[in-house]
Amino acid sequence: MRRFVLTYILLAIIGTLGLKAQNTLTPVNSGTTMRDQYGNQVDPSTQPDNLTDSTSTQIESLPPKLYMWHLSEKLGDRTIIPVDTVTLNFQNTNLVEGMNGHYNYLGNLGSPRMSRLFFERGQEEAPTIFIEPFSSFFFRPDQLNFTNSNIPYSNLTYYKAGSKINGEERFKSYFSVNANKRLAFGFNIDYLYGRGYYANQSTAHFNAGLFASYIGQKYQLQAMYNNFFMKMNENGGIADDQYITRPENMSEGKQEYESTNIPVKMEQTSNRNHNFYVYLTHRYRLGFERETVKVEEKKDNQQMKAMAQQGDSIPPVPQDTTITTEFVPVTSFIHTLKIERSSHRYRAGSETDGMYNRTYYQNGFSNDSTVAFSVKNTFGIALLEGFNKYAKAGLTAYISHKFSRYEMMGDTLITAPRPLSQYTEQEVYVGGELAKREGKTLHYRVDGEVGIVDKALGQFRVHGDLDLNFRLWKDTVNLYARGYITNTLPSFYMRHYHSNHFYWDNDNMDKEFRTRVEGELNIDRWRTNLRAGVENIKNYTYFNQHALPAQNSGNIQVIDATLKQDFKLGIFHLDNEVTWQKSSNETVLPLPQLSLYHNFYLLTKIAKKVLTVQLGADVRYFTEYHAPAYTPAIQQFTLQAADDQVKIGGYPIVNVYANLQLKRTRIFVMMYHVNAGMGNRNYFLVPHHPINPRLLKLGVSWNFYD
Repeated sequence: MRRFVLTYILLAIIGTLGLKAQNTLTPVNSGTTMRDQYGNQVDPSTQPDNLTDSTSTQIESLPPKLYMWHLSEKLGDRTIIPVDTVTLNFQNTNLVEGMNGHYNYLGNLGSPRMSRLFFERGQEEAPTIFIEPFSSFFFRPDQLNFTNSNIPYSNLTYYKAGSKINGEERFKSYFSVNANKRLAFGFNIDYLYGRGYYANQSTAHFNAGLFASYIGQKYQLQAMYNNFFMKMNENGGIADDQYITRPENMSEGKQEYESTNIPVKMEQTSNRNHNFYVYLTHRYRLGFERETVKVEEKKDNQQMKAMAQQGDSIPPVPQDTTITTEFVPVTSFIHTLKIERSSHRYRAGSETDGMYNRTYYQNGFSNDSTVAFSVKNTFGIALLEGFNKYAKAGLTAYISHKFSRYEMMGDTLITAPRPLSQYTEQEVYVGGELAKREGKTLHYRVDGEVGIVDKALGQFRVHGDLDLNFRLWKDTVNLYARGYITNTLPSFYMRHYHSNHFYWDNDNMDKEFRTRVEGELNIDRWRTNLRAGVENIKNYTYFNQHALPAQNSGNIQVIDATLKQDFKLGIFHLDNEVTWQKSSNETVLPLPQLSLYHNFYLLTKIAKKVLTVQLGADVRYFTEYHAPAYTPAIQQFTLQAADDQVKIGGYPIVNVYANLQLKRTRIFVMMYHVNAGMGNRNYFLVPHHPINPRLLKLGVSWNFYD
């Protein structure tokens, strides 16, 4: 509660300062080509950079105009994104299983997760393997929303479910204000607390961040700071799945158990992760001034235009000629800096004999820890697209250097005081990018880099994507192609880790070689989206049945296809998503062959069309498979142990909801897992970790433009 109060106070203070600053705001065109999330160029005249100032107009009377963008982490390129005012399916925005239910997770808000769809598993390496499963909360620099607006913009979002004993809450705040026409700054706060419907599974996450941007014609800068604290108690799963699937078989003959009374495997056990990073990208652009001539008809020529339409003979219509000067960038000099520190700690106050196969430090309890620190610099020079008619694409060359230091528990043979083991690595890559981002029909990008020093030596990555957009009769058709070829070492903690029960140093691991090709077809009018792809992996790296890193020396192929087809009849809608995928080695890389998502709802406007109402129900389903298990001592998803093989899936999860939007306020009410206790009751998304029972969830989000 104190954090909430402090948040409101901070919002009030910065908002007041922002109002004073924006009373003299006069945004101008930054000179940067802006695009939406589909790569289409955004008209700068609709953006706040082109607003004119009126010293006699109070800020309260200004209509809100703003745009947001994401950055590419490597070179800091900007991509315009839509403002977060989406009306549909607001009720799904806080689900750990994702908007369409693609993720396996432990059941509680903020718990670790892994996508069942292989092509959704990110190729971007997380700061550590311990942070990677928390993608529902942790975000990288390229996922932060930067904002530029003519008046202060803020958003407050609150989610709640269940009671004060076992429920969950999440509070998010976002604020951005322009100090002048080029400089903007803001902050974001995210607090999550999941008490848990099963014993010893509570979560408490907190993030506070600051960001700033300066978008000038020649000099541009964007920076951010984020600090994440992620705390989670571990229960190891329930003692017996029959407490969920067949409660009548358990003691006392009960037909159903209260979730909080079901025995679990672990007590006094927790994981703690702390991560902070500072990210800065800035560039200086060289170019030239170019005069442009704009011809417009005078505003007082309405009568003469009417005479012309009637065929009367009139003199030529007078015109106004305006000559303006614009800056045309030709070359950019780019520098990007990222400083990051991640720490991980696992504690178990009580461990029974035989719980683990090996013990390296002490019996009966564990206190494992490790710290990773890194500094990465990237320097680039870019020849920009569009400065003359022959510059049809942009060309960038860059070099990057990353220094990493890792600290872990020391040698098991040395008694206390035991020194820490330290590892350092240097990585130097050189690379280039060829990209065409302007225009409406064709866009493409090819980015490649190769390692030349230390651990980077012999590693390389090549990524490419292309989109073609055209009209077909009355339809808009989008064709996308994506692919990559990579040859990279497994991450550091897959090669080295020291703890009480898991200890490995695998310097002899081979590089993982991956190739992927993917295509996508989108037809807006038909409400159709079809995507298909194939990937081949040599030396696939994974956690085996003993929760230890291993590599498959052969080749594994994964084929994937997803069809999204939506239907509409009046106010009734049916949205559908069907994904089929196949792994050539189900033992090493298990995947469900079929995943489904269906959402049936009515959508209409009432109360003089100012209140948007969405009422409906959705269902998530996937076929049975031997899903990865979860090992708390390393906080990773691993193959199931040979003596504990179970299948999950074959069970639909149904939610019923009402979603409302009134002007700038969005509200939802949802009955989550409304079919709990029905069918085969196999509601596990991770072996031995059931999801929450039937649960009422609420949420509200406000946007403020003042």
